[in-house]
Formats: sequence, structure tokens, C-alpha cells
Amino acid sequence: MPLSLDHIVIAVADLDAAIRDYEALGFTVIPGGEHAGGVTHNALVVFADGTYLELIAFRRPDPDSRWWRLLDRAGEGFVDYALRPDDVGAAIARANARGLDFEGPFDGGRARPDGAVLRWQTARSPRSDVPFLCGDLTPRALRVPEGAARHHANEVSGIAEVAVAVRDPAVSARRYQALLATDHGQTAFTLGGSVLRLAARESGIEVARALDARDEGPYAVRFRSPGPAAELDLARTHGARLHLGAA
Repeated sequence: MPLSLDHIVIAVADLDAAIRDYEALGFTVIPGGEHAGGVTHNALVVFADGTYLELIAFRRPDPDSRWWRLLDRAGEGFVDYALRPDDVGAAIARANARGLDFEGPFDGGRARPDGAVLRWQTARSPRSDVPFLCGDLTPRALRVPEGAARHHANEVSGIAEVAVAVRDPAVSARRYQALLATDHGQTAFTLGGSVLRLAARESGIEVARALDARDEGPYAVRFRSPGPAAELDLARTHGARLHLGAA
């Protein structure tokens, strides 16, 4: 199975406040639970296309975590995003055979509020321009709820585009081409119903600000939804640039 977009990670200072704000924006928010070790807990905004937003908060400082360091230095907002492989170990082998530098697999998991325990594996590159990989060891429906959880009052049905800030677009494009096994020359990549689009500093002030404040990685997300295009209130999204209006 080819890689697909899995989720976007947004670090927040106060998870309960973030849940209230995202609900006020018309999203259905599902408490996720506590991660193994108890350092973080999360909530999910899951869409009909199977992608989701992860709102994650730290219960205590974690200097070894890049996500915590970004939150501590730059404040709330995007810290990462993930692609889903059929098998994490096999995906690492394929990617690194094409010249990449993924490390892992690393075991992870969390306990849901209802007591269900789920497990997954991840893999990461030391560089932040490419996403991490996240694959389930327990049924994906335990991690990514189905049914009513995927319906939202604002009618968002999925993630149409993830815009990724990169420092050297030529180098990052080659890394994405290797990761996704695509032809050379691309800076935009289609994964199912979602597009990953690379943007350099010269692309505009938003990209430059993102690179200066948060380093490489996602800087904007465009949803698939009816109605006019609009950017959601940054105070309500806790620093994440989220756009409606991409039906």
C-alpha cells in the first residue's frame, strides 16, 4: 500500500482550552487519552477521509522532545505531521534504500479514556522537512475513531492540502521524491485526496515566518469543505493556520 496522509500534530498549552476552542469552530473533538509514560495527552479531530488533527499537550516539560522544544520556544501551533505506511519496518527499508535516513521503528501507544489500549510504531528522519511515519499495531479504528466522530458542524470532510515550509526546496523535493517513490522534478505530491506542497522562504511572508519561528515542517492546512474560502481564527486554532473552503 502506498503512503497516505495520516495526521497533523498541533501542540497546545492547555488541552481542555483547545478542545473548547475547536468545538466553538464547529469541529467534533474526541478525547484521545494519555500517551505511554504520561508526559502528554491528546484529543483528535477526525475527518471523513480518515485523516485527523491531533491536539497534544504536555503534562510536564520534556526537553528531549522536539515537539516540546518547539512549543516552549515558539508557542502553540504545528509541530509535525505523519504519513501512514502499510508496515513501518518495510517502509523504513524502502525509504533508506532510496537514500533517506529514517530511524526506527519505535514503539508507541496510549490508553483511551474508555480504557482501551492502542499501540503503534513510528519512524523518523533527523531532519524535520519530511514527515514521520506512523503505523498501527492494533486496529486503526482504536486510534482513529469512526462514525459520528467524523462529522462536523462546519462540514469539513477532510484535508485537501498540507503546505510544508522547507529551507532548500531542491534538496527537500528530492527527499520527498525518494520517500514517495515519485518522479523527479516535483514539489507537490498527491496522496489519495490530499496534496503535500513544498514552499521555500521566497514563496511569501508566511513561509519565512514559519521557518524563522518553527523551523521546517507544516505551516498551513487547507480543508475540504463547502462554502467560501476563509482562514480560521488563529486564537481559536491555537496558532495553527487552518483554511476552510476547498470542497
